[in-house]
Amino acid sequence: NVIDASKFPLPEIERVTKSNRKIGLGVMGFADLLVRLGIPYDSDQAEQTAIEVMRFIHSEGVKESQRLAELRGAFPNFAGSIFDLPGQKPMRNATITTVAPTGTISSIAGCSSGIEPYFALAYERHVLSGETLIEIVPLLGESLLKEGLDQEKILKQVALTGSLRSNDDVPDALADLFKTSLEIPPERHLAIQAAFQQYTDNAVSKTINLPNETTVDQVEDILMQSYQSGCKGITVYRDGSRAEQVLSAGIGQSGNQEAGTDTGKPGDNVTHPRSRPDVLIGTTQKFKIGCGNLYVTVNSDDMGITEVFTNTGRAGGCASQSEATSRLISIALRSGVATDAIIEQIRGIRCPACIRRDGVNVTSCPDAIARALQSVVQAPAAVRVAQNEQAASVNATAATQHFGQCPECGEPMIMESGCHICKSCGYSKCG
Repeated sequence: NVIDASKFPLPEIERVTKSNRKIGLGVMGFADLLVRLGIPYDSDQAEQTAIEVMRFIHSEGVKESQRLAELRGAFPNFAGSIFDLPGQKPMRNATITTVAPTGTISSIAGCSSGIEPYFALAYERHVLSGETLIEIVPLLGESLLKEGLDQEKILKQVALTGSLRSNDDVPDALADLFKTSLEIPPERHLAIQAAFQQYTDNAVSKTINLPNETTVDQVEDILMQSYQSGCKGITVYRDGSRAEQVLSAGIGQSGNQEAGTDTGKPGDNVTHPRSRPDVLIGTTQKFKIGCGNLYVTVNSDDMGITEVFTNTGRAGGCASQSEATSRLISIALRSGVATDAIIEQIRGIRCPACIRRDGVNVTSCPDAIARALQSVVQAPAAVRVAQNEQAASVNATAATQHFGQCPECGEPMIMESGCHICKSCGYSKCG
């Protein structure tokens, strides 16, 4: 018996736990189930399915708890409890069902989390070998094949955007089956939670996703609806709310200062770099330098060049100096410093190692960075616009959906079932 075998931190907790013997049978993979049945998450049929599933689990759980009570006795606090009624069979457990957060175990099991819809249809997962794998919701690939659609083409777009939204190659019925959490109205999120709560003794763990334009009054309405529908708890998240708080933290109380401006207060003429979007598009160039090879990556957004990264080959090079230079250039670019001004400052800096080595066409690592910046500035306008539009389309669905960095692997986390979950390594934290 799990309760008897468990170790408890305090004697008081052990006494209460063993006196009530509460357990929490629950579910995960509900979104997968609906896809298998061909039922959209935001439909009346999905709500009815939720009721039927949890009613069956609760009913069978009660029967088994009563059977165990006949063999081993009722839970010690049974007398005088809500179950101690004339004609009521004794219960082994004070509670039977719970819908708990299942972020980590659902990842291990390869199914959707708890009763949540799909947060996204594609995730990046970083493995120990250093590779980055793009994982697609398995049922999506199966469904595309079943429909005879161009799986490779559609999955490439899904890998960029995380959803089927605005994909003209996908029938509406299939797109409806695979709606992600932010594409589902808050009322439908709540309806599914309330449906499960009807036959759940403890609370139901679920996140109610709200669009960015949601007002305070609308949030209040959702909270009141959850109370009136019998939910024992609720987690709401307004899309973009966390991102806006992070942006306002470094720019004063007004929260709307642009990069390159000041607050107008004496001694407060400070420039603040604009925030970095989650997704950027760029190019990487290889340069031969005095100590090996230098790879320079230049990324841009719709406002221009945003950042520079450098990486040296196996032969080495002044890695720390190149990284420091690229970091300072990146923060200068996001603070409004003109790219041409940066190029002018670092172009032509000379390094003895580069000058002495044959076949080197740059004079130093900073000179290589300047040349990389110059090539991006001189790129055809159509190329830059296409790259910026691609990055913007990804950020439109992903930029405000992150909830801090994972403490284990450093990747962005998401919110599911009221918990912070990392889809890359499986880390999760609730509360």
